[in-house]
Amino acid sequence: MNGAVQLTLWQFLLIYLLLIVVLIIMKRAKASKTKLLFIASIRMTVQLILVGLLLQYIFEHPHPVFTVLFLAAMLVFSIHRVLSTRKDLNRRFKAGVALALGVSGLAVLIFFVCAVVGEDVFNPQYTIPLAGMIIGNAMTGVSLGLKTFMESIETQRGKIEMMVNLGLSFKTILRPFVNRALESALLPTINSMLGMGIIFLPGMMTGQILSGTLPTTAIMYQIAIMIAICASVCLSVFLSLWWGYRTLYNGDDQYIG
Repeated sequence: MNGAVQLTLWQFLLIYLLLIVVLIIMKRAKASKTKLLFIASIRMTVQLILVGLLLQYIFEHPHPVFTVLFLAAMLVFSIHRVLSTRKDLNRRFKAGVALALGVSGLAVLIFFVCAVVGEDVFNPQYTIPLAGMIIGNAMTGVSLGLKTFMESIETQRGKIEMMVNLGLSFKTILRPFVNRALESALLPTINSMLGMGIIFLPGMMTGQILSGTLPTTAIMYQIAIMIAICASVCLSVFLSLWWGYRTLYNGDDQYIG
């Protein structure tokens, strides 16, 4: 099989014609997100070009330090992204979220690269792209899980107070909220797994096929990464909420938020 066709600059720029069509439609429809889409497109382009140049240098000059620094940057930005949207969390809850993302993401990544792929964890060609998928999806899952958990507590505060007055502990009261938030966070991943292969071909598999990889090999990689993503989302969300909800009440079983 031949490798992916190398795009010239002009071929690449043609894709922006589709973006212009979308912007025109949104402008005519007076959609409120037109400006945001334009900014997001520019930001995405600049960020990916810079990351592409950086990765090309790292791949040409592989060194464990470069891989570790890149992973650290991924974790820092993912943690910051999650916590910047949840100003209502206390410090211990935020620390639990950060720890959960770091521990879960790295644990699943190391297992995948070393045990499944059989490569050195410091090999940037495998570790960095796989880390992007594993940590990125974990970040999205934690954001969704926290949103569901905190909004559920807020909307059912009256019910919670009533249960407290009946003598139930906060630990017993909040556990169902944790369970529902975990289910909500996992739902997008589960839906992707249900539709994968029949409704759509996932990005990793498509990219490998375009680069000349045998479809059977690409399929095995895709199945493996989807299970790894599911595991990282589940672990990071569960640990974030499990550690976090215990910070919402004190030793006297009083809600402290």
